[in-house]
Amino acid sequence: MKIRRKNVVTFSVLSGLVGALGLYGCAGKEASLADINPQARGAGERMVPETGQWKRVGGDMDIAVTGSDGNYRTKSCSVTTPLPEGYPAPTPPGAIDIKSYPIVRRAEVDGKGDPDDGMNGTFWPLFNHIKKHDIAMTSPVEMDYPDGMGEWDDNSKWTMSFLYRSQELNDPGQEGSVRVRDAKPLVVAAIGVKGTYTTDRMKKGKVALEAWLKDNPQWKVVGSPRVLHYNGPSLTFWNKWSEVQIPVAPAGLSAIDAN
Repeated sequence: MKIRRKNVVTFSVLSGLVGALGLYGCAGKEASLADINPQARGAGERMVPETGQWKRVGGDMDIAVTGSDGNYRTKSCSVTTPLPEGYPAPTPPGAIDIKSYPIVRRAEVDGKGDPDDGMNGTFWPLFNHIKKHDIAMTSPVEMDYPDGMGEWDDNSKWTMSFLYRSQELNDPGQEGSVRVRDAKPLVVAAIGVKGTYTTDRMKKGKVALEAWLKDNPQWKVVGSPRVLHYNGPSLTFWNKWSEVQIPVAPAGLSAIDAN
């Protein structure tokens, strides 16, 4: 328990380096989904949103995200740090969205074993990398789980990534344990999660998302799950905002065709 508690704090420090200011609620009345994103409802027959857009498909259909990049809010959750260029807004806790992501340049470090125990070892090389290149950190921090999110063993693989605001900030390549590369465009089903950044909480989000996918066979899974963490220590643990995502494509299409 001591190690896990320490690493929850580490995730908070990691995200906090982006300069989150700790806004705890929404100012004013939340706008409608159509006001925030015209594709959220009434998108006709188009299943896959355009790049950088999202479509509400399940969960809490009425909860909205207000503000704009660098100041997103929903109820007691907020994201006060810019996202990479072209990224769709965070999915609010309890909602399920289909989202379309653009190419993004990422600094990645691979890890093994239980992420709650091993994230310190991936955090510091990434932090030193962006410090060396004078690159401002964005939100979110991404965690990829190519082996799924089941029971961890010593050989379980995962990757932590810091995201560049734009591709012009640095060249792709390998620098020690840090790999800089361009991640391909991606379509995902995403569920918003509120609370501490533990893998147990993220697994619960994944279970809920998988249940929705089972009930919606018009979507098929085309990749392994990932988690996006948006906040730092300026927010109390129960107000932290994250989301669990699973890459998808319309049934009958490949992941490439979907993009």
